[in-house]
Amino acid sequence: MDMSELQFPSLKGVRLASVPANIKNWLRDDLLLVEISEGASVSATFTQNSFCAAPVLVAKEHIAQGDIRALLVNAGNANAATGTRGLSDAKACCAAVAAAMGIRAEQVLPFSTGVIGEHLPLQRLLDAIPPAAEALAGNGWGRAAEAIMTTDTRPKIAKRTLKIRGEEIAVVGIAKGSGMIQPNMATMLAYVATDATVAQPLLDEMVRDAVSASFNRVSVDGDTSTNDACVLIASGAVGESIQTRSDESYSALMRAITEVHVELAQEVVKDGEGATKFVTVQVDGADNSEEALKVAFEVGNSPLVKTALYASDPNWGRLVMAIGNALPNDLDTGKVNIFLDRVQVVEGGGRAADYREELGEQVFSQSEFTVRIELGRGNASEHIWTCDFSREYVTINAEYRT
Repeated sequence: MDMSELQFPSLKGVRLASVPANIKNWLRDDLLLVEISEGASVSATFTQNSFCAAPVLVAKEHIAQGDIRALLVNAGNANAATGTRGLSDAKACCAAVAAAMGIRAEQVLPFSTGVIGEHLPLQRLLDAIPPAAEALAGNGWGRAAEAIMTTDTRPKIAKRTLKIRGEEIAVVGIAKGSGMIQPNMATMLAYVATDATVAQPLLDEMVRDAVSASFNRVSVDGDTSTNDACVLIASGAVGESIQTRSDESYSALMRAITEVHVELAQEVVKDGEGATKFVTVQVDGADNSEEALKVAFEVGNSPLVKTALYASDPNWGRLVMAIGNALPNDLDTGKVNIFLDRVQVVEGGGRAADYREELGEQVFSQSEFTVRIELGRGNASEHIWTCDFSREYVTINAEYRT
């Protein structure tokens, strides 16, 4: 996809620039600089991986101080597990952005994605930052989506427009991620912006809610990255400030922001490394939401389930195995029903009387379908999105550093 040919809505108060820093041996943009207007609200969620990367540590420190004016994102190198030098390099990048843009280093959030355990080619980044600052423009969303990619096969971008009190509001988001994807805050890197005006405390709630409805419901391979982050920006360029959930404008804006997050999250799963299937795992009849999500992720993360998906083999025994693993000591299996789209494969804990293998194969042969599980324990329902494990997934990750 040539993102330069696509049209995106103008989003006031945010400018972007993508440039090549030659972080790896590739001919492409791999450094993204984002300028945020003064007075904007910026919120974020970050990975909970104990080996969180140096830029994550620096970004957490800076965002706690508020008044964020810039983001810097590099692809090709994660700057994770790099010790004190990694922290120093991340801070040096922030200082370089500050010098180029006339702001303070503490107003810059750094982000990195790529190979873990290798030091940044710092001078290449420092040399690329001034040209990026000079190239900042309001129409750089397409190139930005491409610049942050690593093993992604395509850029991921979503947009919505709406009217609030008669004024047009834009919501635009980009994301990267196709492997090492398992929610433990969000997953991968995602940047969503709106030109609406939102009070900082409310924006903090909005990013958590949007992430919960989107990135915290996806899994490609069950691994949480050291560098995960999701940033939500409200530039404040349009309209009166939305202060609380009871504001009449809140629901419409929150709906648009959530839709952008969900679209990006689903694109991450669809672009999972080597993925050929996009599968919704729906769990109904759980005692509570936590239990429903536990069962859904046990099914969605199971290598045996995921390889059966790839083979288009409706091996429902693997589904009941995963469900039993999620609730090993507290499940009445005689109440469990399982459906593949509308085809019932398990009834009362055993093979459904009317089930025929060819019906299951027809569903599993589709590129998108739903596995629905009824637990018969309560009224809670939850869902996640997952994909299959293919031979290509193994090849991509076996050759990741070569």
